[in-house]
Amino acid sequence: MINGPQKKGIFRPTGSTLLATALLFFLVACGLRLSAHSPIGDDIPCSRLIRSADGVILRLTLAWDGQYRLRIPLSKIAPTAVEAILLKEDRYFFLHPGVNPSSLVRAACSTYLRHQRQGGSTLTMQLARKLYRLDTRSIGGKCKQIGLALWLEARYSKKDILAAYCNLAPMGANIEGFEAAARIYFHKPAADLSLAEALALAVMPQDPAGRFDFDQEQQQARIRLTRDWLERHPEDQEALNIVSNHTLAGYSRTSLPFLAPHFCDHVLSVAPHEPQVIDTTLHYRLQRLLERLLNQYVATRRHQGIVNGALMLVDRRDMAVRALVGSADFFDARIHGQVNGVMAKRSPGSTLKPFLYGLAIDQGLIHPHSILRDAPSAFGAYQPENFDGRYIGPVNAGEALIRSRNVPAIWLANQLANPTLHGFLRHAGITGLRSEQHYGLSLVLGGGELSMEELVRLYGLLANKGKQRSLRFLRQVAVEDGRFLLSPQAAFMVLDMLAANPRPDGGGVQNGGQSHWPIAWKTGTSWGFHDAWTVGVVGDYVLAVWVGNFDGKANPAFIGLKAATPLFFQVADALELSLPEEHPSPPQPPKGLIQVEVCRASGELPNRWCPQTVKTWFIPGKSPIRVSTLHRPLIVDRESGKAVCPPYDRARTKLEVFAFWPSDLERLFQAAGLPRKMPPPLPEQCSGQGSLLTGDPPQLNSPLSNVIYSLRLSKPEENIELAAAIDGDSAHMYWFVNDRYLGSNKRKSSRSWRPDHAGTFEISVIDDQGRSSGRTVAVEFLP
Repeated sequence: MINGPQKKGIFRPTGSTLLATALLFFLVACGLRLSAHSPIGDDIPCSRLIRSADGVILRLTLAWDGQYRLRIPLSKIAPTAVEAILLKEDRYFFLHPGVNPSSLVRAACSTYLRHQRQGGSTLTMQLARKLYRLDTRSIGGKCKQIGLALWLEARYSKKDILAAYCNLAPMGANIEGFEAAARIYFHKPAADLSLAEALALAVMPQDPAGRFDFDQEQQQARIRLTRDWLERHPEDQEALNIVSNHTLAGYSRTSLPFLAPHFCDHVLSVAPHEPQVIDTTLHYRLQRLLERLLNQYVATRRHQGIVNGALMLVDRRDMAVRALVGSADFFDARIHGQVNGVMAKRSPGSTLKPFLYGLAIDQGLIHPHSILRDAPSAFGAYQPENFDGRYIGPVNAGEALIRSRNVPAIWLANQLANPTLHGFLRHAGITGLRSEQHYGLSLVLGGGELSMEELVRLYGLLANKGKQRSLRFLRQVAVEDGRFLLSPQAAFMVLDMLAANPRPDGGGVQNGGQSHWPIAWKTGTSWGFHDAWTVGVVGDYVLAVWVGNFDGKANPAFIGLKAATPLFFQVADALELSLPEEHPSPPQPPKGLIQVEVCRASGELPNRWCPQTVKTWFIPGKSPIRVSTLHRPLIVDRESGKAVCPPYDRARTKLEVFAFWPSDLERLFQAAGLPRKMPPPLPEQCSGQGSLLTGDPPQLNSPLSNVIYSLRLSKPEENIELAAAIDGDSAHMYWFVNDRYLGSNKRKSSRSWRPDHAGTFEISVIDDQGRSSGRTVAVEFLP
């Protein structure tokens, strides 16, 4: 059958054509939906939320465009909040293709015929206006908004669009999205919103320029929405309560948390840009404790000029920073409160000495009871002094460390090699150090500069058996395995020495003045009284305290023991009381460490005449050891007490034991009013036969090593002093220059020497027991 002729110019689609067209549109829509595209609003900046480990919000920052905005998935928003926003803004969201024609017609009639402005935008249209920054007050702008809404619906699912709207909806002033609004107005995440809170936020997009102050207009809007809710959920008891009770507690933007400011500033400077929620290691309860104690401390010490300080608390078990107080008051410009004292570089005073002793133990120079000389000494041209200007003579290593004696520390620093203290600090990652030659031996006394953060890392090394690990500020950062910079044995011995340091107040948090938590601590005072430090290990925590001024102004009160230590122990006691669930044990000695008995006075293995012994830790094969010769017997006449030579008359003689102290230490004992019983001199005819043990060779004190002596021709009275300390069994010393005899002097005196020409000379001294020492000296002559 032949159809009749069709009119030209008129296209009449057949069923197959319509099907093909529909299929084409379907394929295009599928292509748009399945094509690769970034999430909606992915390029819009977000705020950053910083949380403590115990769940407290520390800070919510502004995004770079000045908005408070946090992006979360739809699943992390309370379902009641999502339903409420749909009920208020777009009840037919899941039924329309992005545009609701009936709403648009109704809005147009109200706006242009009755001159009563009424919105007809769907959620998708509102999202398009936000994303593309459209001006929809004109017909052209509205048409563009409609087209872009259809475009969004074609490319994204309803769930994607709803999630984007919930994250970008205006919530008053510069707040956008449910998560930011919930955090600011109710101090909780959007997932925990109650129905009343969800309904209150759902009415916010109607007045985006306002602020959420719970005024009468806001309450009325919320009540109207609640009644709409009850039409859908007539049995909802919570909604019924909202109608009968209109009050709703909330917060304003001015109450945004700004806690642990120095800590948050540091985290923002080091944390990656993502995630937007930053979970930190800080415990806000401990942070508040340290802040309160510092504020109270400076309030009671202002009369001493103490107005500022800094504290840091780190859990040595995972090196998590639990508290960080950068100044006494972040908002006090008079003390430069916004400066972070924890990160500032400052002279550490004597707080580095424990690591010097640890290196000396590892290099076989000392054990904890090795006897060191605290006596006037010279190291080249450097002649160190103690903080108190005094010398105490022989002192064991542990006592020298906790009493912070400078002269023994300098002697140890001079003996170190591979690494030196400078090399150790570089291996530990301490930044900003100058060359080793710049500091010389003064580095151990605080000649360099370290930050509190670096000091805490170093003391964490002691607490973790010699293994260094980085500090952790963020919970997502894994705990490092670390690397050994000291042996476990050396780290244990240093902590054990520091733990013997008595509290200056003699107190503690427990009855009897004894704390259950082990505490090992060290003080430091910078030259010129600019910085007062106390750093140590308190239970399982490393605690550091600094007192000073950020402008560098000195104060005689800035002495570690007096200015920083009292606050250190206030914090230590408060920690133990605040953490009753923790029961730290003292460090246990590692393998490869034993205890041996040594002579208390000499620190060496006791001979049969040592009157008193003491136990000390010892590393077999590494720690120095020899049999003590300090105590030696002499055969003396019973009546006169004088030493006699063999053969001995048993009826008229007796054996008596004496301590043969070197001559320089004898002078210190006498100066301190602590005279020792001196061994009687041997008769010359004994020829070294009177003592049953051999003593030590002379120790040259002058001339100095590694020094060029400059003498002036115009000053013939200028000389070079020749002085040495000789063993207690010697009475005289004899001096030689290039094997030429120069002269002699008694044990407590010295002599002078002036060469007749410039050059290099070999100086040697021999005591009257035949023991000798020598040194090379360079001399030049100036006009």
